[in-house]
Amino acid sequence: QVQFVESGGGLVQPGGSLRLSCAASGFTFSRTAMSWYRQAPGKERELVATFGGTPNYADSVKGRFTISRDNAKNTLYLQMSSLKPEDTAVYYCKRTYFARDTWGQGTQVTVSS
Repeated sequence: QVQFVESGGGLVQPGGSLRLSCAASGFTFSRTAMSWYRQAPGKERELVATFGGTPNYADSVKGRFTISRDNAKNTLYLQMSSLKPEDTAVYYCKRTYFARDTWGQGTQVTVSS
């Protein structure tokens, strides 16, 4: 079955960096557009970045976050730099165009001094 396992989150100070990983399985990863999402406390889940043909980013993270993928490892990455307190959220990955995919457990990112 389709699965996503996110990792790499943690506590970081404002201005710091983190790299998130998403191990995907159960489908042909190399042929599939993938996205990162996040959900902050009390807020709706939002799209952060997508890697289909060309990477695309939410305005709030453009210039600070970079999405990438290693098709040989079936892994999606999110390099986050210049982190802000408002980036605090649980981060998830999923196939971009498959609305019925089950979400993974996510990885918590906390930006705080």
